[in-house]
Amino acid sequence: MTSLKEFTKGFVKENPVFVMALGLCPTLAVTTSVINAIGMGLAATFVLVFSNMFISLIKNLIPSKIRIPAFIVVIASFVTIVDMVMYAYLPAIHKSLGLFIPLIVVNCIILGRAEAFASKNNVFNSILDGLGMGLGFTLALVVIGSIREILGAGQLLGFNVLPETYKPMLIAILAPGAFIVMGLLMGLMNLKKKK
Repeated sequence: MTSLKEFTKGFVKENPVFVMALGLCPTLAVTTSVINAIGMGLAATFVLVFSNMFISLIKNLIPSKIRIPAFIVVIASFVTIVDMVMYAYLPAIHKSLGLFIPLIVVNCIILGRAEAFASKNNVFNSILDGLGMGLGFTLALVVIGSIREILGAGQLLGFNVLPETYKPMLIAILAPGAFIVMGLLMGLMNLKKKK
């Protein structure tokens, strides 16, 4: 039961975006479409899982004075792998996400999980934590991206989901739309928590 709890805590209870308010820069920037949201979410999930695993494996070998720089080197290595793979096999998504792929290195979610969890727990639980937090991040991105894409273009994944008479709300796919949608969703999460 503990393993399941470890895995699922990132979905709602400790969701990186809606509860802990981490990783907001890519959340606001790339959620103009669901495809971008999925691409960023899965890239961050890969980095979370493998950096958590590797940091958990080497945690006893790292002197405490250089702990954070060592974590950043590990994270940067996995981000480089993701960046190169996406560039080679998913060039359209790579181009769309642009600078936000290399910026995964400094994403608070990843460094935070390395410091708060992977450096203190075993490999299996660290992998579960990374996977759960990564999928929770992806879920948050997809929800925000879906709302913004539907309101801003009347489409979802390129398919029209609203009637032809619908006039797209341009603000939804602009920066203010990201803040509005995310704020409303955070408010709903807090309301749900209070009940």
